[in-house]
Amino acid sequence: MAAAATCGAGAGSPGSVAAAVDRSSATSFQRKGPRAGGADGGGPRLVSIAGTRPSVRNGQLLVSTGLPALDQLLGGGLAVGTVLLIEEDKYNIYSPLLFKYFLAEGIVSGHTLLVASAREHPAGILQELPAPLLDDSYEKEFDEDGCNHKTPDSSMKMKIAWRYQLLPKMEAGPVSSSRFGHYYDTSKKIPQELLRTAKWHGFFLPERISPPLTVEPCHLTHGYMKLLEFIKKIVSEEGVDGSHPQKKTKNILRIGIQSLGSPLWGDDACCAEACDDSHSLTKFLYVLRGLVRASLSACLVTVPAHLIQNKAITARVTSLSDTVVGLESFVGSERETNPLYKDYHGLIHIRQIPRLNNLICDESDVKDLAFKLKRKLFTIERLHLPPDLSDTVSRESKQDVAVPAPRPGRGCSGLAEGEKHLDF
Repeated sequence: MAAAATCGAGAGSPGSVAAAVDRSSATSFQRKGPRAGGADGGGPRLVSIAGTRPSVRNGQLLVSTGLPALDQLLGGGLAVGTVLLIEEDKYNIYSPLLFKYFLAEGIVSGHTLLVASAREHPAGILQELPAPLLDDSYEKEFDEDGCNHKTPDSSMKMKIAWRYQLLPKMEAGPVSSSRFGHYYDTSKKIPQELLRTAKWHGFFLPERISPPLTVEPCHLTHGYMKLLEFIKKIVSEEGVDGSHPQKKTKNILRIGIQSLGSPLWGDDACCAEACDDSHSLTKFLYVLRGLVRASLSACLVTVPAHLIQNKAITARVTSLSDTVVGLESFVGSERETNPLYKDYHGLIHIRQIPRLNNLICDESDVKDLAFKLKRKLFTIERLHLPPDLSDTVSRESKQDVAVPAPRPGRGCSGLAEGEKHLDF
């Protein structure tokens, strides 16, 4: 009765009504239920998967490409359910590095890998992956390109990462899988302990070739058909498409396809401009994109775009991909010996960024990007050229431009014939 009387008295007072309104309006900005990670939180929650994070722009789940600088250029990372297309450089020197970064990041994050290639065996590709670093503070050491590697005092070996001095150098499980994006040392190979704990599926085309069958016109090539069947099978077995829900913690499937569209896949898009299988590559990407969209997968494909003779095929391949990144190497070009580009090894072009839930794609605002491969790191930087060609033009050559002008005569005509070149 006392409680009822109190409630009845409080309901009639204007001050209590205002206080109740303030309390009700304030609760909409407060957290309901326990903190994040509790079992019974209020409202919908995002999927919590190791090695992922939600995008700050649209809440889309993101994975790292293995290169933090590239993640930043792509809007925070590679969106789950999208296809990243890497246009290979002319001599295929630097594009395999991005391919290996993508796979190494999957192993460190505990993701399942699907590696497909027609040139190298997937097991050999995994053996050549770079080794992950334990901490971000190592980046400063590798930026200096390791000037002093040998120190007489053993206590100076762990000068930068001193808190790891009493810990083993490499653990058997994923290295700091809770954080997003890692750095890798290209001069070292991934430890065998990490490879033994990784779960991966390999597709090597020479092992999958069967006797040639009758192929209908405008149909997929034999290699593309086998690869699509294999990807569909793995997606279903891993349960990332929702058909067979994953019993344990949900995981990401990383799909890596090397040199798609090359003649090794049975495609003649790189051999002639008017090829017979002109629709094989585009049809394959169309089906692949549908499989990736409907699953917890992220795909990276490298394509020798500079070898494709028909530019219409290149445009269609770009439109069928979500994100397109091109690599332009300086090897064999005039820029290799040009002193203006002596600090870089090539240019990187962000041609297309996905605008999710829209019919069109976005373009990057940053156009002047260059990359360089140091002894241990692959870095992406803004392209900075020396001002006014200071390495080739001297002050004496500039003084020749200023010619002494005749004296101005009478009237306006004399002023018009005055000094043409002003020397300040």
